[in-house]
Amino acid sequence: MKFHRLVAAALVTLAAVSAGAQKANADQEKNAKKEEAALRATAKVSEDSARAIALKVVPGATVQAAEIEKEKGKVIWSFDLKVAGKKGIEEVNVNAMTGKVVGHAHESDATEAKEAKDEAKAKSAKPVAPKPGPGKP
Repeated sequence: MKFHRLVAAALVTLAAVSAGAQKANADQEKNAKKEEAALRATAKVSEDSARAIALKVVPGATVQAAEIEKEKGKVIWSFDLKVAGKKGIEEVNVNAMTGKVVGHAHESDATEAKEAKDEAKAKSAKPVAPKPGPGKP
């Protein structure tokens, strides 16, 4: 009988922890969508225009992924472009205010996998609360 109560208590605890984690993930996704919407609202260059610019840099490529982000204080459109028959991807960054190409690099499959792993790790990291300063509770 005691064993069943212990198992039931453990299951209740696991369910509560799981629910908390799901809420945290939902909150992170909601915040990311708000941030993306805010960046899109500030962009003077549309995603379609930036896409055309990126595709001119890498002729014959197809867009594998696109996102708007803030990098080094600038709002940019970032495109992952795939060239048929070539390993890895070409990453092209277009300034979302001016339409100028501000970055172009080839990323190997290994580099791309590491970057995806690092981004996933950063998304799952819990924010650290600042420590109170002198005279603060």
